[in-house]
Amino acid sequence: QVQLVESGGGLVQPGGSLRLSCVASGRIRKIYEMAWYRQTPGNERELVARIVDFGSPTYSNAVTGRFTLSGGNAKNTLVLQMNNLKLEDTAVYYCYVKEGPLWSLTPQPYWGKGTQVTVSS
Repeated sequence: QVQLVESGGGLVQPGGSLRLSCVASGRIRKIYEMAWYRQTPGNERELVARIVDFGSPTYSNAVTGRFTLSGGNAKNTLVLQMNNLKLEDTAVYYCYVKEGPLWSLTPQPYWGKGTQVTVSS
């Protein structure tokens, strides 16, 4: 089992910044992917940013140029630096990890419990 602990959410004004962290612990063999998703009431969870294996981070169009993903699979820690926050960034943000044995074709997905980010004036 893998546990994910998120931190760093909160209330911020438009244009402000927040930094979200996710630490993975437990029985970790190989992490294949780490990502941040977000969800607002009544909507599906959407991908914000991800790192697959040792590749470069990729971002959704909505956050490109404002959010920066760092850390990743080798460090078991994922940090999302969010700058120039907008009202529409308000959501619960979830850490996501895929973990499994080496050379696994079906790594197991894990989710954190989520952290609330509220952008409001």
